[in-house]
Amino acid sequence: MLLETSIYKEIFGNLVFHEVQKVLKIDTETASVKSSLVQNIPREEIYNLLGEMAVIIPLKDEKLQLLDGVLKAIPHKCPLIIVSGSRRESPDHFKLEVDLVKHFYSLTRTKIIMIHQKDAGLSEAFEKSGYNHILTKEGNVRDGKGEGMVIGTLLAKAIGAKFIGFIDADNYIPGSVNEYVKNYAAGFLMSESENTMVRLSWRHKPKVRKWRLYFRKWGRVSEITNRFFNLLIAEYTGFETNIIVTGNAGEHAMSTSLASSIEFSTGYSVEPYQIVFLLEQANINNNKKIKKEPVEIFQIETLNPHIHEEKGDEHLGEMIKMSLSTIYHSKLCSPSLKKQILKELQARKILEEGKEPEKPYNLPPINKIKTDEWFKNLENNSETLLILEPYIEI
Repeated sequence: MLLETSIYKEIFGNLVFHEVQKVLKIDTETASVKSSLVQNIPREEIYNLLGEMAVIIPLKDEKLQLLDGVLKAIPHKCPLIIVSGSRRESPDHFKLEVDLVKHFYSLTRTKIIMIHQKDAGLSEAFEKSGYNHILTKEGNVRDGKGEGMVIGTLLAKAIGAKFIGFIDADNYIPGSVNEYVKNYAAGFLMSESENTMVRLSWRHKPKVRKWRLYFRKWGRVSEITNRFFNLLIAEYTGFETNIIVTGNAGEHAMSTSLASSIEFSTGYSVEPYQIVFLLEQANINNNKKIKKEPVEIFQIETLNPHIHEEKGDEHLGEMIKMSLSTIYHSKLCSPSLKKQILKELQARKILEEGKEPEKPYNLPPINKIKTDEWFKNLENNSETLLILEPYIEI
């Protein structure tokens, strides 16, 4: 794969934000490209890394045709982990998903682990591990994408995956999904740190206007979230920046070591809160007594456009509110920046005057969970766990 070389970086304590890198060619040979402006990641290295990366697909009542396309597009070497929160009452959408996945496996023999988020055995496994933060008062696993991502991350750890990639199941362009996973691999191969995050910036997000596609450059939510993230960084560095362009990157990946050590948020705040958490944990005062491993954050602009399921303007308003709420409630957010956030939300009629955005619920890091014991409890008590391949470590 050929990508633009990352020249500009923003350093924030132990965080290294790389400027966005465009994909120039998805598939290349091992021959070097003699240009300091281009970075060549050989095809062989990408495919070797894919075997060490589990791809997690959190979903809830998505169209089966879309899920089918996503499954078929992910490179075969990647184990798939599907965490479903779909309805199980009549009509049983989860059963339809299971039938689809079993048929897909019978044709492809792809490694797959699948589970329902409300599985009683899953709740028991979390309770026995002491991780009650993900459970409701009734003892069930909470609803939400963030909760599904935590479950998927633990399953990825259980099979020994070194890297984790997240893919949404509502993608209309299967070919873009194939590129996303390879972009993740390229990001990990460019990194010099064990703690790495790769976030994707879509080249375009097409919308239907007057019976034709309009290739919009930025999503409406992303424009706003990115602006406030860059204002937050500028308050500490003293220099205006536009380094962050992936504040709401639903498609993103992490090394398993990093995914195990960060907090996960819930609802629409999942992706922006990852950046907030890392910013808060960064050693911005350069205290030499506090030794923190560097965290590299790569931002890659895809070659493919992104077309996903539209969920209406109310959905967008909630996304904006929850995204900005992660910044608003951060200990790094100054009173002046809080006022700007409130003004933005009120101007868009998302928040009433005199009120504050609700603070998102956050799930603590999972690195203290004994993964082997957690998985053993899950295997013994689960009613929906589906393993379509002999349980083999990667």
